[in-house]
Amino acid sequence: MMVFEYGDTIVIVDSGLMFPEDYMLGVDYVIPGMEYIRRKKTNVAAIILTHAHEDHIGALPHLLREVNAPVYGTPFTLGMLRHKLEEHDLLANAELNTITPSKGLRIPPFEFEFIRVNHSVVDGVGLGITTPAGLIVHTGDFKLSKTPIPGMATDIQTFARLGEQGVLALLSDSTNVEKEGHTISDERVGETLEKIITKSRGRVIVALFASNIYRIQQVVNIAASRGRKILFNGRSIELSVAIAVELNMLKIPHDIVIDVEEINHFNSEEVLILTTGSQGEPMSALTRMSIGTHKQIQVEPGDTVILSSKFIPGNEKAIAKIVNNLFRKGADVIYEKISDIHVSGHAFREELKMMIGLTRPRYFIPIHGEYRHLIHHAQLAEEFGISRDRVILAENGQIIEFDASGGRISGSVDTSRVLVDGKGIGDVGRSVLKERRMLSEEGLVVVTLALDEETGFIVFGPEITSKGFVFEHETGHIIEDAKCVVLEIIEEIALMDPAGRIDVLKRRLLRELREYFTFTIKRKPVILPFILEV
Repeated sequence: MMVFEYGDTIVIVDSGLMFPEDYMLGVDYVIPGMEYIRRKKTNVAAIILTHAHEDHIGALPHLLREVNAPVYGTPFTLGMLRHKLEEHDLLANAELNTITPSKGLRIPPFEFEFIRVNHSVVDGVGLGITTPAGLIVHTGDFKLSKTPIPGMATDIQTFARLGEQGVLALLSDSTNVEKEGHTISDERVGETLEKIITKSRGRVIVALFASNIYRIQQVVNIAASRGRKILFNGRSIELSVAIAVELNMLKIPHDIVIDVEEINHFNSEEVLILTTGSQGEPMSALTRMSIGTHKQIQVEPGDTVILSSKFIPGNEKAIAKIVNNLFRKGADVIYEKISDIHVSGHAFREELKMMIGLTRPRYFIPIHGEYRHLIHHAQLAEEFGISRDRVILAENGQIIEFDASGGRISGSVDTSRVLVDGKGIGDVGRSVLKERRMLSEEGLVVVTLALDEETGFIVFGPEITSKGFVFEHETGHIIEDAKCVVLEIIEEIALMDPAGRIDVLKRRLLRELREYFTFTIKRKPVILPFILEV
């Protein structure tokens, strides 16, 4: 999420989510902290979307609950967004406006020009933003290699024209700055896929990102030329295909598409399945196929499974598990590490150099990717002739200000991560994550007992149960000895003033049971005491 602000006018570019990191146990996804926007929500004049990936539109439902502003995006981007807003019961009140690269948009004092860019999702755009301080170019996510879909190539001529006009600052995608050379072409991936599919004697199952319409079109074309029927399996891929077909961005012969109920009406060599789950998502169609729990599709010996996507960091173990399970079922599995079946949607170093050369900016601002990517991209710009004092390296939350004297980082705003867990938004913080981690690593011990209110002596318990801590049947002596610890504590405090007895008892139970478990078994479970007075 990026905010462009001049005077009392704010325009927001993109509003994405982040998928949880390993330590964020139980969290569904992460959105940006929006306190700055919340404070200035009456100043927000528009929200502009560059493309339809979740890391650019995923937080829109949460943003639109805070801000009543029109949303602008290309047809495919808005098609994906409509479905998302419908799920959140927000579509009826949302103002969605279609943009095209051939037309501009004026939101005083800003003027926006939309520039077609090639990415791994169709209908992406970069931005030329005319401001009172000068012309800003925002590349969006882009690459410069060719695309198999007409009209979706990066518009190099427009970037060059803006460079001729004079660009104050270039904000450029840094994701693949560590990769030398150029991205491989989609045609090369298509040739590899065609060879694999042509060689396959059984069913072919292709797993990919649902939004990768380029790749879906390539696979459809290959299937049609090889006389295979196509089955789309998975809710997200069915949705994106339906939107792309409706917008005439995907062309599929009607006679080759079959329903899942028809799959057994055809020989194995006549079927190609396009599905989701290339990242090992637990409930995806491919995962269910790999473990044999898919209701309609069972992987058989002789099937060929193609994972046409990169291994996203953090997903390697889940993907490896799927690959191993598919091999166990007798399938031949093809993935990026052993064949050219995927091409990145982000520009490599030579393409990033070309973007700098096309726009010739006075200031350079690397965006997207991790901090190391920003550093490498900044160094690349310096190698290309942009002086170090005109390279602005900004992190999340920092304010970049331009005025008559130039550009600089002038402060920062809060951009804390907000964790979304089910219907809870922001109610899971560090302490909750710490507790979840402790529960996952050390387990839980629950102590239940009841005391006589007058005497302080036990009338029930103590009962001690554990989850994820020890097998009680095999190590019962640990639990029995823990009960003795509890009884000793109660004997010592039974005659205390009843007013503070429960608080003292809880504190001592927590401290002394923790010491006992650490001494006997070298573990530190979460201890929950439940004490009643009757």
